Amino acid sequence: MENRTKRALTAMRKILRTTDLNAKALLAETGLTPSQLIFLQMLEEGEEQTAGHLAARMGITQATATVLIHKLEALGMLQRRKGETDRRQVWLSLTPRAQDILVIAPDGVHARFNEQFLALEDWEQSMLIASLERVAAMLAPEIGEAAPVLEAEQTLVPDTL
Repeated sequence: MENRTKRALTAMRKILRTTDLNAKALLAETGLTPSQLIFLQMLEEGEEQTAGHLAARMGITQATATVLIHKLEALGMLQRRKGETDRRQVWLSLTPRAQDILVIAPDGVHARFNEQFLALEDWEQSMLIASLERVAAMLAPEIGEAAPVLEAEQTLVPDTL
């Protein structure tokens, strides 16, 4: 194997290891997965929001959002309210328990990446995006869209969303 290939694979292993350690620390600290935490954080940003709106913001399907909502509701983190004009519409809000968890939740990989990524020049951001998209296409050309949430074990245990 060429030296550059080894360096690229080492970098990818480091990314996967970091996301795995982050997910384990988050689970130990809060009982939440990264996907669940990000879902709650997006809901924290404002008043009630619909599941569809949150799914679109997270870049996930409505079905994935529904799974997250059921799990978070079972954990006592979400409240649902039917729409007054459209009973099919469901409005979500945080429970006091979720607000307490969000206060203690550590800044994860996503927050650190976001902060450092936004500090880069536009051309650097574009170059990184292009490179990462190329790597993703090389590794899994058959996989289309994916949510912008880093969870290493999500592929191993899909119902931990």
